[in-house]
Amino acid sequence: MNVEQFVRPDIAALEPYTPIQPLDVLSENLGIPIADLIKLDANENPFGPAPGVLKALASEPHYAIYPDPDQLRLRRAISAWIGHPIERIICGNGSDELIDLLMRVLVQPGTSVIACPPTFGMYSFNTGVVGGEFVAVPRLADYSIDVAGIAAAVERTSARMVFLPSPNNPTGNSVSRASVEQLLALPTVLVLDEAYAEFSGTSVADMVGHYPNLVVLRTFSKWAGLAGLRIGYGLLPEWLIQHVWKIKPPYNINVAAEAAALRSLAEADILQERVAQICAERERLYAALVELPGLQPFPSQANFILCQVTAGDAATLKHKLMQQGILVRYYRNAELRNCIRISVGMPEQHERLLSALSALLPTL
Repeated sequence: MNVEQFVRPDIAALEPYTPIQPLDVLSENLGIPIADLIKLDANENPFGPAPGVLKALASEPHYAIYPDPDQLRLRRAISAWIGHPIERIICGNGSDELIDLLMRVLVQPGTSVIACPPTFGMYSFNTGVVGGEFVAVPRLADYSIDVAGIAAAVERTSARMVFLPSPNNPTGNSVSRASVEQLLALPTVLVLDEAYAEFSGTSVADMVGHYPNLVVLRTFSKWAGLAGLRIGYGLLPEWLIQHVWKIKPPYNINVAAEAAALRSLAEADILQERVAQICAERERLYAALVELPGLQPFPSQANFILCQVTAGDAATLKHKLMQQGILVRYYRNAELRNCIRISVGMPEQHERLLSALSALLPTL
């Protein structure tokens, strides 16, 4: 009996998402101690969590008890932080889970979802998982969105959803409020993924509730340094959030993640100071990268910088950096041909990176 015949054909044909490997696996594969690795490939926060998070995790008394299925304490804290009523707030196992849940509510097999490559790969991946049709509206030459192109695609395909990160991953540029307002006039649900909003100082979170078709996603992974605990949240209009609650797994946020997020919000002033330091270091790194022959960095409002390798092969550069324990992201897709993405780290990490780049770029 051929048991593989039971697999959905669209899932059998789905290309798997390629995640970044953790430090221990990288250390083993490269033969380099973890302490000697410079991990600038996944946009993680180099400072780590807020100072009180580890203490909060150590003192949490209820790990043997199932977590609150409604995340009531956390949603109240987020409400005070973001300025929205808890009725519009829902928490996810990272904002990735919320992307999946939104699609499960709104997208049926054969219906369309729009995103604008180059962009975050989970939008096309999750569209495939739910059996939807992914529609790509490529960005313009400067990586800004093509508002007219999106409008035409919505009209042509009757797309249920449009996903736009702001700032965009991996290009680092934000969507203007004027563009958001134009897109909200379209007959579709607009999802603004603001995973990196804290580094840009811009947001349209205040517009949720004023427009029935606007969703904003946020995360604790980047600004709060909790990527390993997988905790995010969404701001959804009331008509939509009731349906997402129906299908959200009841215990999707574990006790540790909730405790860490609550402590992070209590120490938000410290985290915001760190965000300011990361932004300052981003600008210093960008200025240094501009001076390197053979590399064209693009301005960024996030905690990473996209660079095109203009003299030589980006894959070779990525490999040679990795051999030295310096990890950056390399892209194979057509929209980012010969590009690498560098996450903003600490000054001493950048000094080692810049020294390696100076030596390697002329040899490519």
